[in-house]
Amino acid sequence: MSGKSKYPGQFRRDAVELARSSDRPLRQVARELGVTHETLRNWVRTAERTPAEPGGTAGRGELLALRKRVAELELEKDILRKAAAYCAKEMGR
Repeated sequence: MSGKSKYPGQFRRDAVELARSSDRPLRQVARELGVTHETLRNWVRTAERTPAEPGGTAGRGELLALRKRVAELELEKDILRKAAAYCAKEMGR
């Protein structure tokens, strides 16, 4: 095994974050990134064993909070869409 990776460190970090945050299977994420699933799996495992960078956990917490907010907004949007359809139907009578 050579000491130099053909993938830049930032690409590996971004790929690991994508794999962790995605609900798609690891194999699919790897295929979309153009790497083998074994390579991506190794990067994820290595990242899990490596201590987080300072501020890394704060970024993860912020990401989770933003995802929660997106889910809330999508729910509100669906409720408003249904209410608008109901009102339009009632006004058409």
